[in-house]
Amino acid sequence: MDHNRIDDDDPTPGDDAVRELLLGMRRVAVVGISENPERASHGIARFLLGRGIEVAGVNPQLREVLGAPVYPTLADVPGPIDVVDVFRRSEAVPAIVDAAIAAGARAVWLQEGVVHPEASRKAVAAGLTVVADRCIYKEWLRLANA
Repeated sequence: MDHNRIDDDDPTPGDDAVRELLLGMRRVAVVGISENPERASHGIARFLLGRGIEVAGVNPQLREVLGAPVYPTLADVPGPIDVVDVFRRSEAVPAIVDAAIAAGARAVWLQEGVVHPEASRKAVAAGLTVVADRCIYKEWLRLANA
């Protein structure tokens, strides 16, 4: 994988690796999923489902969104996880990264505005790909839809 980084605080690999990640994901855990259609996490879940990607939501207040199961915590999500897509505040990222590592996820995707350099470095050191401060939808359109 191409791991060219813009700077030390941006763990995001180069475009080729991000494209490979996007095209290879089969199951995504959406942490912070919302049942509100106006929320970005809801729209991303709908987008992923529309591309045939299985979605497992994570939100302790919900049980289902868009027909996809929702679990109270990332640790409760059964089965393999390709990407953990994070729609939570940056201060929540360290615990989510720990759970992603424990779950054997392949990657952690931090949506726009979500950054935590220390937790990102921990995830990369554990062998996970990390994409930080980027929208999975915008990156799909830019890289995977070409």
